[in-house]
Amino acid sequence: MTGKLIVFEGPDGSGKTTVINEVKKRLKKDQIEYLDFREPGGTPISEKIREIIIDNDNEDMTSRCECLLFAASRAQLIEEKIRPALEKGKLVICDRFVLSSLLYQGVGRGLGIEKVKVINDFATENTKADLTIFFDIDYKTALVRKRANFSADRLESEDFDFHRKIFDAYLDITERYKDEIKRVDATKSIDEVTDQVMELIYKSLEEIL
Repeated sequence: MTGKLIVFEGPDGSGKTTVINEVKKRLKKDQIEYLDFREPGGTPISEKIREIIIDNDNEDMTSRCECLLFAASRAQLIEEKIRPALEKGKLVICDRFVLSSLLYQGVGRGLGIEKVKVINDFATENTKADLTIFFDIDYKTALVRKRANFSADRLESEDFDFHRKIFDAYLDITERYKDEIKRVDATKSIDEVTDQVMELIYKSLEEIL
């Protein structure tokens, strides 16, 4: 039996982490087993790579280096954690996945979506998300909120134009791939957004529950 990989995507400051924590509470209450990870990270090696990626001191990091580091962190997470869990029929929820690289490095850094996709197909051995949930909230609103509450990391500190390009790409790709990527209105309350997310998750889990 194959498990399910459910991915959360959206602009920095969209409230993903907060809602994911609420989702985990509800899954636990309903006695549904799951594993959850964040990207980059999720394993000891991947977390070390994460520290390099987000370190504000690494301002000279090239776009290609950044892209490859994300892919390297993801490759380790896939092989060490995600694939074994899926093969056991487990539910895996992940805060960001390949789509983030396609948009942040492919569009934001200008490397090109196709080039970034090739790198990540290799890194993940073509592991795909069963469901991607996009948190739709204006990038500027989300980023201002994030910067007001947390110290911005290297990517979060990029200018608004960088984040605008990524958000526009999110909107475009969500519209083109409606079957694979589902939108939730992230401007609503935490409970309302969580309700939207849980409805999508349970629909996706019908095959394995």
